[in-house]
Amino acid sequence: MTAFIDAYLHRLDLDNLAGQPPSVANLHTLHRAHTERVPYECLEIWLNRRTTVDPMESARRILRDRGGYCFQLNGAFSLLLDALGYQVTRHVGGVQGTADDPAEADAGHLVLTVSGLPSEDSPDGRWLVDLGMGDGLHEPLPLTEGTHRQGPFQYGLRPSQAEPSGWRFDHDPRGSFVGMDFRPHAAEMAAFAEQHEHLSTSPKSGYVRVATVQRRDATGADVLRGLVLTRIGEGKRSRTLENRRDYFTALADVFGLTLGDVTPAERDGLWRRLLAAHERWLSRRREATLAKSGLAT
Repeated sequence: MTAFIDAYLHRLDLDNLAGQPPSVANLHTLHRAHTERVPYECLEIWLNRRTTVDPMESARRILRDRGGYCFQLNGAFSLLLDALGYQVTRHVGGVQGTADDPAEADAGHLVLTVSGLPSEDSPDGRWLVDLGMGDGLHEPLPLTEGTHRQGPFQYGLRPSQAEPSGWRFDHDPRGSFVGMDFRPHAAEMAAFAEQHEHLSTSPKSGYVRVATVQRRDATGADVLRGLVLTRIGEGKRSRTLENRRDYFTALADVFGLTLGDVTPAERDGLWRRLLAAHERWLSRRREATLAKSGLAT
């Protein structure tokens, strides 16, 4: 386990935290480093690679300079926190994508909380820890009702109306989803296996429909959806990555994804699928514009 801790901390450029006891300051440092250095991404799906919710499998992939989405990022991080002596608990959660979607903890999201670290912000010592919301948290939030600002984004925490005794996270209006609810009791990783299968294989899944990569830092978030790269901070700016070179350069320079574990043939296949998906997206946009103008046939 010592080798695992050392390798994971080295991945986060936090070798100095080895052997240090749990603390509020160190928890924040770990969370910030993880969001900045380990991207939220679903490219394994677009590379036609099967994955599981096994935390150690996810951790090994992260140590190969890759990322993942909530089950993988929070699953692996829970292993690291536990190994470092933190009191970490996994919870069943669910993301509300739009206001028209139901607010519920449907096991489509894995949430972490850490307890036993009281501070002025969190007198009872409980913290919301979540690396799996893409453009969400940069640092842990005290698990108390109220509003919290992190960089340009303002978040809310309150009792959940959908999950008795659970919690509701309200995202900033500029975020990629409306909010997230989670249940109060502890969950095993098996609780997420069915939803992981759906999210990684179903044609209805957002991960299957759109190749998404995100990274949060202190001043905002970088979001790559298909071939459109967006920076969201105090303002918002987007550009389309017009060619293969620009796409893979952005992965490396913006998100730290050099894809050293991806073969040339896999890169070729990934680019073909991305380009085809982008053309379908452009076609739908053209059809929607024509329909709005009354020119559609």
